[in-house]
Amino acid sequence: MRPDRHRPRVSILISVVLAAGALVGCAGGGDGQADETGPVPVGSVSHVHGLGVNRGDGKVYVATHHGLYRVDRPGRAAPVGPRQDTMGFTVTGPDRFLGSGHPAPGTAAPPHLGLIESTDAGASWATRSLSGQADFHGLVYAHDTVYGHDATSGMLRVSTDKRAWDDRARVAAADIAVSPADPDTLLATTEQGVARSTDGGRTFASGNGQVQLLLAWPAAATLYGIDPGGTLSRSGDAGATWRAVGTAPGGPPQALTAVDERRLLAATATGVYESRDGGATFTQLLPLSE
Repeated sequence: MRPDRHRPRVSILISVVLAAGALVGCAGGGDGQADETGPVPVGSVSHVHGLGVNRGDGKVYVATHHGLYRVDRPGRAAPVGPRQDTMGFTVTGPDRFLGSGHPAPGTAAPPHLGLIESTDAGASWATRSLSGQADFHGLVYAHDTVYGHDATSGMLRVSTDKRAWDDRARVAAADIAVSPADPDTLLATTEQGVARSTDGGRTFASGNGQVQLLLAWPAAATLYGIDPGGTLSRSGDAGATWRAVGTAPGGPPQALTAVDERRLLAATATGVYESRDGGATFTQLLPLSE
């Protein structure tokens, strides 16, 4: 646990990240990047909201405020599909993605995409539900179930068919995670620390005082968290205790995912980074523009 003298600063950082995410996600317009169709210049990708590895082609995909990008090789990315503001993002199977957020500038669509799905690795997207109603900043697919944290209401919403939703607790969370072993055990990152639910997100206990900003839970006994300063920690007891294992380069984190127990992807202010040793070391896959 961090010393008490650091806790106010950490709470402020989480508040800033939450506010910035809402503002970036709801801002209209583009910066010229939206019209690009080929590989983008090094360092031109920014505002990362999600990361994942497509099991279809083995490539890393980067969900951003300006659309989805595929990392074809270190330092080189290509835009994929519409230039929508993809806030929530998760890979569910080969070439299958779930997303949420806001439509591309100039698109005649509601301001909130609800839940959308791609079955062709992001080339096209179809609305599944909640169009115009929900803006999921956190999306997790586990146990054949979609768990989404809706930024418009602060509500945790759960669906087993991507169409009908069960509204559960309201929680001021920067991120959510679901136990790979138990569909009823969820975690949420809050200013008071990591909050736990043991009833499928219907209620959450108070935060445990150990502040994390983003979570990734690849195996029952392997949970990763990254704090607002970029320190990566690992927990073997579902978030009750944490051990620092490394630091993601580049300062404040923007996204975190675990491909497996050893392979991690993290986006910070300066780039998308990959670790193959459980977070002990990172290498840059793609530079980001601030």
